[in-house]
Amino acid sequence: MGDDAELTAAVLAAQNGDETAFRAVYRAVHPRLLGYVRTLVGDLDAEDVASEAWLQIARDLERFGGDADRFRGWAARIARNRALDHIRMRGRRPAIGGDETELTGRAAECDTAGEAIEALATGRTLDLIARLPQDQAEAVVLRVVMGLDAKTAAETLGKRPGAVRTAAHRGLKKLAEMLGDDPETAGVLDALPPQRGPRSRAVTSASVTQASARTQKDM
Repeated sequence: MGDDAELTAAVLAAQNGDETAFRAVYRAVHPRLLGYVRTLVGDLDAEDVASEAWLQIARDLERFGGDADRFRGWAARIARNRALDHIRMRGRRPAIGGDETELTGRAAECDTAGEAIEALATGRTLDLIARLPQDQAEAVVLRVVMGLDAKTAAETLGKRPGAVRTAAHRGLKKLAEMLGDDPETAGVLDALPPQRGPRSRAVTSASVTQASARTQKDM
């Protein structure tokens, strides 16, 4: 499910009522979506907020239109709105900021169903990202963790693409400063995938149809 064409096809099949395809979409997107929610509301509430987001995703899926990248952005917007609603009801801001030195001794944490975010050095990277200023934390997670291009990330945050690129760059620079030469965390940034550039080509309807047939056949 790492391939965008396969995710696009799975989303299309899920819109047509294929429950197996919806589970495939969930498995592909949930770990990183949960990571995004964690940076907004903290570990304790992340699962509940993510679950609320998936309920809305399932309910509104028929009205979605677009490819894999747009689906990730759409899901991220839903999750962000649910997280902000939760924060307003809770009456306090997200659990970000603080002294990053307290992280060096923290154990790594796993996400649901044994599907920890493998490319993120488990929970440690997200713990570090959550200590960034909120605009930088969200930009890094959306661009690097969720894998959104700058335009889609900007639509999610209601900002300009240039502002999101700048925030992500500053956030990654700050992460590097946090990590420094600590041998226990020196490889954490190496585990992060690179920021996505602009999409080189759109997924055509023909390719989606072919991929959908192949994906449903393989399920």
